[in-house]
Amino acid sequence: MSLKLSVPSIGCASCIETITKTIQSVDTTATIAGDATSKSLDIESQLPEVKIRELIAIAGHKVA
Repeated sequence: MSLKLSVPSIGCASCIETITKTIQSVDTTATIAGDATSKSLDIESQLPEVKIRELIAIAGHKVA
């Protein structure tokens, strides 16, 4: 599944790294590309969107 999500709380590369590690702890094949300027994530994962949103929240961020 391919998703593009807006995450307003992303402020830097370490925020993206934290989210990436959290998602990949559940789906090791997931790929995440983030942009701190546009505060967006492009995610390729086998997980359903609701689970990805949950993992982003666990990482301390909220999807808009």
